[in-house]
Amino acid sequence: MKFAKSLLAITLSATAVSAFGLQNGAASTVKSAMKVGGFAKRGPAMVQAVDLQGNRAGSMALAESSSSSGEVMETRGGALGGLDVPLMLYFLFWYVGNYMYNITNKLALKAAGGKTGFPMTISSLQLLVGSIYGIFLWVAPDARSTPSVTMEDIVKMLPVAFCFMGAHSASVFAMGAGAVSFAQIVKAAEPAFAAVLAQFVYGKKISKAKWLCLPIVIGGVILASVKELDFAVSALVSACIANLFAAFKGNENKKLMETEGLKDRMGSIGNQFALTSILAFLFSIPVVLAKEGSRIGEFVEIAKTTPAVWTNLVASGLWFYGYNELATMTLKKTGAVTQSVANTAKRVIVIIGVALVLGESLDPMKLLGCSIGIGGVFLYSIIDNLVKSE
Repeated sequence: MKFAKSLLAITLSATAVSAFGLQNGAASTVKSAMKVGGFAKRGPAMVQAVDLQGNRAGSMALAESSSSSGEVMETRGGALGGLDVPLMLYFLFWYVGNYMYNITNKLALKAAGGKTGFPMTISSLQLLVGSIYGIFLWVAPDARSTPSVTMEDIVKMLPVAFCFMGAHSASVFAMGAGAVSFAQIVKAAEPAFAAVLAQFVYGKKISKAKWLCLPIVIGGVILASVKELDFAVSALVSACIANLFAAFKGNENKKLMETEGLKDRMGSIGNQFALTSILAFLFSIPVVLAKEGSRIGEFVEIAKTTPAVWTNLVASGLWFYGYNELATMTLKKTGAVTQSVANTAKRVIVIIGVALVLGESLDPMKLLGCSIGIGGVFLYSIIDNLVKSE
């Protein structure tokens, strides 16, 4: 119980710093370093995972930029030596947030009963936690201006919100039904889903060279996870559904962000993601009632008697909101397929990171697969330039 109180205190403190943007010390440095287009991106709250006994499962410190590096980024418009530093930072914190989300999400699912637990309820409440945080930033003084969207804008956001809910809920189902590694193996096929949809549904041509890179990325993830394979049909189906929803979401989100005048009415990408989270939560309510509505009372009792359920649920909700907002920012500067490939590399890192935290073995095959997967992502990002130069 003491840890639960400490967790809440840390979360609230970090949230307060994030929301009000303190202008002294390191907080000011991070704020200036992460400033893009007039919007100061806040790092995710420092939330720790706890296991079923209430012990800390691991921690991840977020690196802070120095004052000098912040000045360089501002004077050069975010470019440092030809590199897009803000975009690199987005990817970095996106990966860190996703790493912590996977740990806290898995612990919440285990504490709530695992395969026979409440994956839909947990996924819905994670969306609620993020929605509350987004609303808090709107009502807190000097935190984030409220959007001035129209009902037509909200209607245009519905496909993105629905796909967002579907991808998240299906992923949580996959994590609850099988091992983290198996879910990551299946979800590694997401670039293929995104590439097919981008070229044949949305009319965005993907080069042959990039197509040839996808098997390298996917193969690397398979090698990294082959010793951890825990097959479950429900996990396979859920992960494939998550891939489909995620691919649609990426393309629909890109299209939405190109809507004329929407950016000005939103005010910031953060506002767009907050609205998407709220709409996704509303979409999830009927699904929760249909799948687990008759067991809601049972879930409440488990949460009362097992603090690891609600502490990890709140933590995973905050981490999920934080890393997805950063993912939305990267999508604005890149594209749906590029983001999907980056997701694949992220899964390799998550598999190895979770193994370290949970004391799992790091087989040489897993390390080899990690290297191949990350190498494939790098090749995918430069292959068109290499082919063109030749």
